[in-house]
Amino acid sequence: MMRKQNKRRLGLIRSSLGGWTLVALCLLVTTARADKGPSASADSPGPVACDSSNDPFSSFKVGVAQRDITPGKPVPMWGYGARHDRLSGGVLDPLRVKALVIEAGQAKLAIVGMDLGRGPTPAMMDRIRQAIALKGIANVLICGSHTHHGPVIELTDQPGFGKGKFDDAVAYAKELPERIIAAILEADANRRPARLGVGSRDLGLNRNRHTKRADRPTDPRLTVIRFDGQDGSPLAVLVHYTAHPVLTAADVLKFSADYPGSLQAMVEKELKVPCVFIQGAAGDQSANPPDGKRDPKSYGELLGAQVLELTREIATTVPRRPSVAGKIDRFTFTTRVDFKSSITFLLYAQSFFPELIRNFFHEFESGVRPEVTTVVLNGELAIVGLSGEPFCQHSLRLRQRAYLPWVLVFGYCNGHQLYFPTIEAASEGGYGADPRVSPIALGAGETMIDRALINIYRLLGKFPDEPAAE
Repeated sequence: MMRKQNKRRLGLIRSSLGGWTLVALCLLVTTARADKGPSASADSPGPVACDSSNDPFSSFKVGVAQRDITPGKPVPMWGYGARHDRLSGGVLDPLRVKALVIEAGQAKLAIVGMDLGRGPTPAMMDRIRQAIALKGIANVLICGSHTHHGPVIELTDQPGFGKGKFDDAVAYAKELPERIIAAILEADANRRPARLGVGSRDLGLNRNRHTKRADRPTDPRLTVIRFDGQDGSPLAVLVHYTAHPVLTAADVLKFSADYPGSLQAMVEKELKVPCVFIQGAAGDQSANPPDGKRDPKSYGELLGAQVLELTREIATTVPRRPSVAGKIDRFTFTTRVDFKSSITFLLYAQSFFPELIRNFFHEFESGVRPEVTTVVLNGELAIVGLSGEPFCQHSLRLRQRAYLPWVLVFGYCNGHQLYFPTIEAASEGGYGADPRVSPIALGAGETMIDRALINIYRLLGKFPDEPAAE
């Protein structure tokens, strides 16, 4: 009897040990997978970073630099069709490009804010990416603030596309990528050990300019990313906010950064470090300044005061596991406009001017080709760059669906394919949602946001065994 009981006990022990062995093996596999981190896919612009250095400051570095990008000669101005091809007549305030280069682990990310109406053209992006790749910068987000008092940058060196009639604008467009490259490379050279902190607050200073519905969606969030040196002193401040910079009168034919310029100037004067402004999903969002603050300087400084207050509240730390993971998706969508029609060309040319429209039609005649850049920084901050003017609900819904502390949509990023309305906004029609200025296929915005959400989770290693989306 005793022998049978002993055998039974021994069998239970062995069974229990076998179960725990299986659990232990599962834990080892899970741990190994987590330690390995998310893998870069074939069309990812750079490797996932995870530095194993014993010195935490060696694995997270930040550099910043800037360049003046104000045209030196009169050129057509970007933003208002009613100006047609009228040339600029001076400068209200200078236009600048500001670059942040972040080294996190084994990868680098460049974030660039420009006082321009849009992101670079496809040809410009190719040139910039080629140059900065030589320094190991594989992830890049280059964003226009969307000021409507910047220069046209789309004109090219071909007869009928700019050459001969707008040679100064063509020359500026050729020079612009070199200035952007110079700022990025200088920022890369300026990298030093850094700390990071993020804070946000909601403001009632913007509004939905599109919908006629009572429940008008807005994105009131102001987000500030503070970068400090190893000693806690500020290195740079990145400001993310959502509202059209159109407070400077349209008939003023002088270059201006509009309210983002005043915001940045105020922050820089106070903190003595560069301030980089990044526009959000502002396709349907305009400024909503209170009485007495309706000019770009007053409104910009009103926001600037909020930025400074928020900056002082942010505590910076060295990221626990510094990393950069990024992926680019390029789409081709059908259009709601026939860009091969001569009648369509004449209608657009009358609204703007022929040379500009020829360049747009050349880009759009075979479909609209937007670019989505998804980056996850330190496993905590997701950035999605969209090459157009997304409506705010794209950003709001992504924030709800991405389970991360911080999720930002950068509009006017790495290109510009006009407006990306939501499906329901397109059903209302109106400026920003009708085919004339949002020629992209219905539902394209949702498709891009869905892909970005998948990318966020994939870059976090949540789908390790599933094939990448095509």
